[in-house]
Formats: sequence, C-alpha cells, structure tokens
Amino acid sequence: MTQLIRELYPICRSITGEGVRQTLRLLAREIPLHVREIPSGTRVLDWDVPREWNIRDAWIKTVRGDRVVDFRAHTLHVMSYSVPVRGRVSLQQLRRHLHSLPDHPDWIPYRTSYYEEDWAFCVTHRQYEAMTEPEYDVCIDSDLHDGSMTYAECFLPGRSDTEVLVSAHVCHPSLANDNLSGIAVAAQLARYVAMKHRRYSYRFIFAPGTIGAIAWLAQHESWVGRIGHGIVLAGVGDPGPITYKASRRGNTEIDRAMAHVLRHRGGEHKIEAFSPYGHDERQYCSPGFDLAVGCLMRSPWGSYPEYHTSADSPDFVTRESLEDSLETCIAAIEVLEGNAAYVNQRPKGEPQLGRYGLYGRTGGSADVNMAMLWVLNLSDGRHTLLDIAERAQLSFSTVRRAADALQDADLLAEAPGLTTRDVARHGDAEGVR
Repeated sequence: MTQLIRELYPICRSITGEGVRQTLRLLAREIPLHVREIPSGTRVLDWDVPREWNIRDAWIKTVRGDRVVDFRAHTLHVMSYSVPVRGRVSLQQLRRHLHSLPDHPDWIPYRTSYYEEDWAFCVTHRQYEAMTEPEYDVCIDSDLHDGSMTYAECFLPGRSDTEVLVSAHVCHPSLANDNLSGIAVAAQLARYVAMKHRRYSYRFIFAPGTIGAIAWLAQHESWVGRIGHGIVLAGVGDPGPITYKASRRGNTEIDRAMAHVLRHRGGEHKIEAFSPYGHDERQYCSPGFDLAVGCLMRSPWGSYPEYHTSADSPDFVTRESLEDSLETCIAAIEVLEGNAAYVNQRPKGEPQLGRYGLYGRTGGSADVNMAMLWVLNLSDGRHTLLDIAERAQLSFSTVRRAADALQDADLLAEAPGLTTRDVARHGDAEGVR
C-alpha cells in the first residue's frame, strides 16, 4: 500500500482528465478494473458532467526568466481547473491570484475551482513574501474541452446478488492521506475479497469525489437497491485513531458490524453520527437513495493541520495506520459474511454438550463455551449471530466459532435464506464484470 501511494503521489489528478486515467491504469495492475467514461455535458441527477481539464505545465517567472513557482516541482502549485493564462502581470494583479498559508509558511495549500472559471497559483507563504518585483510573467498551460469524466469499478460476484459497496475518491492531486490512502486500502481489500468464498457480491468504485458518486448513482438508479452494505474509505492512513461515521439510518448492519469490530479490537476509536457533509457517503445516503453506507476515516476531514496541504505527503501516512485500517475493514467484512440466523435443533432444555463431544472441546475456552450456550438459547431463526454477539458481549469471531461447532454436531440448522454454508458449497466465483 505504501509503495502504491508513493507511485501515485506525483500524478496531477482532478475530477476529470488524464491524471485520473493514469491513476486508474496503474491501479489496474493491482486489481481488475472496468473503466468507464461519461461525456461532458451528460445530465446526472441535478448535476452536469463538467468539461474535461488537463494541464501540462505552469510557472511564475521573473522578467529575467527565473522560475519562482514551478508546477513541475509540485502539482498543488496550480489551483485545480485553472483556465489557461499567459502574459505579464503586475505584482498587485498577481497577488489576487495567489493562495498561501501564513500559519504554515512552508506548506502549499490545495485549492479548486471546478464550476467557476478562474485561475490561481498556490504557493508557500515564503514564496509569496519573496515576490516583491513590480511585474512577473505567468503561464498556466491547461485546457478545458468537451471530453469526459472517468471512473472505474472492480466487481467480484458472490453467491448473492446483494452487494457490498466500497468507494474511494480519485480526484485529488498530490495528497497522500486524503485521496491515495483510501485508494490503496480499497485496492488491497479487493485483493483480499477476491481470494475469499463470497456470500455477497462486491463492487469497488474509484471515482472523482461528489460528481463521480452522483454520476454512478444516476447511471445505476434502477438497481441501486442491490447495495445491502457499503463503506466509503477516505483519509485512512494518518496517525490518528480510527473514526467511523455511521450511515444516515445509523443502525444498519454495516454500522453495527463496524461498531462491534472497533469495540472488540480495542484501542482508541470514535463513532460519529451521520451528517450531510464530508465524503461521498453523503451522496449514497441522500434521502432518495438512503443506502446503508458509512465512512471509515482516521482523523476526520479538516481536523488535522496537514489536511489539503502539501504536508499531506507520503511521509505523513504510516504503514501501521494503513494496516490497521485494512484489518478493520477485513474484520467488518468477516462479520457481514459470517452473520446468519440459525435454529436450535434441541430447543427443549439445554443439550448435553459432552454427548456431542463439545464440552471442553475448545481447550477449556470459557468464552467459546459461554458462546455455545448463548447461540443455543437465541437461535430461534430470528436472531443473527451479530445479535447474539452484541447481547452476550462476546466477539463475533467467538460466536461464529461456537455456531460452527454446534452446526457440525447437528445441534443447529441454518434458517431459511442465504447462509455461509451456501457460500462454501458455491466456491469462489472468479471474474469481474
């Protein structure tokens, strides 16, 4: 994951353009992707796909020809979607088109102007203060034209048509945590899921923020109800503790699974209620769709000084945080995959576990022995294993082990509907569509 982040970091991405396509080509080496293009001007819900933006070079020079700001040194030096400009301007004019951070004089800010034509340079405040000459030559070699917006999907079919959605945005230029960490964790999670026997189908979406999620929803409106569970990954590589933002409904299975996993994994973490601002969960959870999609972050957007600045570099992202975020996602998926309802086949009285070779079989594990009793008592076809784990205050993995042992002893039968044993019989469904 860290290697992928470092490879993708220098690319100038935006909501459209060659930077996104180059990013997806490199990502396609990790996982199979179906890349899609939506033409500029396409109506998507209440929005229109914007014109495509590309940039080749940009600079501010002294009249003697010395570059004092150079896009080739850092992609953040140009405000995203800046219209082309070339000419000599006064210092007073230039300063109306400069952004800097006085409180962090060595950092470059990240700025955009997607839907209003403008141009600007983003500079360190030291660069800003050093520009004292009366005139400068400026150039932004960019273009806006009727092209398309690009996004990609990785689809992994499972036993059920019900889907788990994993979404990451691909629209930011050189920002390692807020952009690339989500891409890297999503890609590694897809590789993990591809090797599993899958109860659910999985759809990984890599799209520009806001407009990409809106366009995907517009194109899939007729069957978006297949999405049973979902998670947006954003800012999952910084050193802060994990934060999970719940779906709009707040009590969906993915919300409960994430809360359960974080509680039993221990360590500092936060669970936030839904709010209609943040990342693309606000599109998936808009009231007309109201999907069960939460957002996994570490430090929430805007809550750390490096956010949307050049300080959000690959060095800001830690290996330990990436691994912890990935392991949290895997643990939540294991809950979703393993959660099922059962029916006790000996419901009158407590079965004599020793008769079935279960008493003490687990090496004296009190948790598993207690979990067997809870599973037997609550397996009435109405309670799932997650219900039981929460009520018993045991980890889901412990309850799952107990259920497996009881099922092997014919003390449990699966309740009607798709179950984990169906998945095992079905096998690993290869392929992407």
